[in-house]
Amino acid sequence: MTAPGNVTGVHHTPVKAISPTTVPEIQSLIRRARQDKIPLYPISKGHNWGYGSDSPVTEGNILVDLSGMNRILNAEAISLANPIAVIEPGVTQGQLHAFLAEHYPDLTFNVTGAGCETSLIGCALDRGVGYFGPRREDLFGLEIVTGTGEILKTGFRRLGEDSPLAHLHPEGLGPSLDGLFFQGNFGIVTSACMRLRPRRPREVAVSLSLHHSENLGELVNQLAQLKRDGLLTSVTHVGNRARNHSTLTYGIAHYLENSCAFSPAQSLVESERVLNLVAPSEWTSLAAVTGNRGQVSSALREIRRRVGSLARVLVITDRLLDLGFAVSHALRFIPSARAVAAAIHAMRPLHRLALGTPTDIPIQNLLWKVGHPSLDVDQLDYSSCGVLFVSPALPLNGAFVTEVIAGMERIAKDYGHCLYVTLNIETATSLVAVINLLFDRDDNAKVEIAHRCADALLAFLQERGLSPYRARVDMMEKIVSPHDPHWQTVRKLKDVFDPDNIIAPGRYNLP
Repeated sequence: MTAPGNVTGVHHTPVKAISPTTVPEIQSLIRRARQDKIPLYPISKGHNWGYGSDSPVTEGNILVDLSGMNRILNAEAISLANPIAVIEPGVTQGQLHAFLAEHYPDLTFNVTGAGCETSLIGCALDRGVGYFGPRREDLFGLEIVTGTGEILKTGFRRLGEDSPLAHLHPEGLGPSLDGLFFQGNFGIVTSACMRLRPRRPREVAVSLSLHHSENLGELVNQLAQLKRDGLLTSVTHVGNRARNHSTLTYGIAHYLENSCAFSPAQSLVESERVLNLVAPSEWTSLAAVTGNRGQVSSALREIRRRVGSLARVLVITDRLLDLGFAVSHALRFIPSARAVAAAIHAMRPLHRLALGTPTDIPIQNLLWKVGHPSLDVDQLDYSSCGVLFVSPALPLNGAFVTEVIAGMERIAKDYGHCLYVTLNIETATSLVAVINLLFDRDDNAKVEIAHRCADALLAFLQERGLSPYRARVDMMEKIVSPHDPHWQTVRKLKDVFDPDNIIAPGRYNLP
């Protein structure tokens, strides 16, 4: 295994780690830190892979590990009429999914593809993107211990936990303070209200495989209109060939080795053949359509009418996958049937992910890809896998998106890199592109080249008046300018909430 650090290849080792489990412990920790002038770097789980994991922005920090604060505080009060979970920062999406499946199966939540053991609050506070929408829209009613050691509750939680409004009405009264703590370093969030979602009578996934890559802009425009018209009820994830093949390869190879007695070398060759057969398109999207039976049927007809000439439309249901797998698996001695069975085996967890079931498959794929298939998912930072994200927000304009992605691909090619791209249509007017580089973290030269490439990609975006929507720890100095009135104001707010600058100094803020 690689020495401790993180997959970005840049890591600041904390002076020590402390794991508080109560709010009073955090208050005491902050008071001592103010006296000793030692900065604190809070993490929920430390699985912010590709953005810095548990690495502080600066040297000399005490790591505050909140993973032990993992309670669902209102477990007995959740219901269809009260679909709110009050959670602590250590609650993971795998934990919440298991809890709801056992106690409230009619409820689900906004999952991401980041893995089962990632923090719900941590991901939302860094503005991660789920399958049903931006994670930032899921949280309200925050409880924070500020850099002064005071407890602040936003919205109507300030009225007390026994108030009928405390966990229900998101805005409260007066200026909303919640937003200050998303990508903010003013305090430590110790709990939050999280919106849950009732399951719909019918839920299907829709995959669109673009016939011709030159029509990507038109597909984006059509998907944007489907979003605005409410026909696609989730975020639409549009992945390029590198992303889709990377996501599916592990599942295909796993099936071939375990069900068809292929050797690892044989499975690699066969996986490529399977992918070229079942996923030949340069761009493929995945989204959900939910509602009652009539609503879903009508939406699917309209989706086919609008985009059928641009892309192959495939409606995916559990029943269809189960039937297809049963038949093709039984006939797996036939190459074409074997390919279908392997593809379905790989697609199953991704289909469930689109409908609200978290999975570790994308992380397992990375570990498999770099030759560490036996490592646990939470040990990704100990593998040789290198990952850097450069993830811009973009206007929801097909021609503009196509131009920017093409420009980024040209830069990556100059550095010998392939871009793994997902375009997430999350609002009616904008999308966020989740783009990463992969490299061997054990090779210092490759680490340096990857970072030079990432810097060039960021410069390209900034020259066009664009910005990442989410930033890596090692790029904070490149996105925060002391000459920008915005960041000057953010720094003034820091002086109000954290006058000694002890909470995550340098994170989304001036130092």
